[in-house]
Amino acid sequence: MQKSQIDLVAFGLEHLEDAVALSHQAGWPHRLEDWQMALALSRGIVAIEDGRRVVGTVLVTFYGDDCATINMVIVDESMRGRGLGRKLMDASLKIAGERQLRLVATNDGLPLYQKLGFRQTGPDILQHQGIVPAIAAPEGVEPAKAADLDMIVALDRAAFGAERKGLLEYIAEVGRFAVIRRAGQLRGFAALRAFGRGDVIGPVVAADADDACALISFFIASRPGAFLRVDTTDDTAIAPWLSSHGLAYVGGGIAMRAAGRDATTTPELKTFALANQALG
Repeated sequence: MQKSQIDLVAFGLEHLEDAVALSHQAGWPHRLEDWQMALALSRGIVAIEDGRRVVGTVLVTFYGDDCATINMVIVDESMRGRGLGRKLMDASLKIAGERQLRLVATNDGLPLYQKLGFRQTGPDILQHQGIVPAIAAPEGVEPAKAADLDMIVALDRAAFGAERKGLLEYIAEVGRFAVIRRAGQLRGFAALRAFGRGDVIGPVVAADADDACALISFFIASRPGAFLRVDTTDDTAIAPWLSSHGLAYVGGGIAMRAAGRDATTTPELKTFALANQALG
């Protein structure tokens, strides 16, 4: 039986509908709009079978000159076991260059990433989601103003360790932010946008768990009965609180890094929820 021809080409807008189908095959909830956002912030590669069918994807999302996330690594189930995942990852590493690389691994992908030099760094990712109840809006949290975006970017950079202005500007266009303001200064923020089956809350950056939960509560209070998702980490201590507010633990992933210099973060701030697992 003759093997099919597989070509790796640049990920373009014309590949988005096939990419959505691949993510659904993998059991991921991504809509066309979610793929459009990821591609707008990234460069990527698709694997094309016999010049017509997308059978693999990978994206590299750049955060400044020093950091990137590798994400949306999917291989069609009919093509697995043929080394295609390795080829896609090799292509993504060339795109990323010398940047520090981050990704969230599934158990299935873990062996490949380890072979490529990625190592687990820090806490596991915990995905929480569900239908949220009606709750009272918290005190001390307010909708962000347009003029707050520069400070939101600065707070995110301090917590994440890299510049994510493009991501946050995109979220500002399609979603909304809430902030904690004390003595005229921003002390934390959270974002809400449509994603997958409902909405995702994240990123959430705050000084402590109380502020993080207040920021998340602001959006829960605004969306009673909605399906919400929060991707946190197991060192934030907010997982039990999320579960008590209708956001059950449903799985997660393994945070990994490779290459580049370590990010510099500010100890006074912490990322309590990711933008999502793909974008960090």
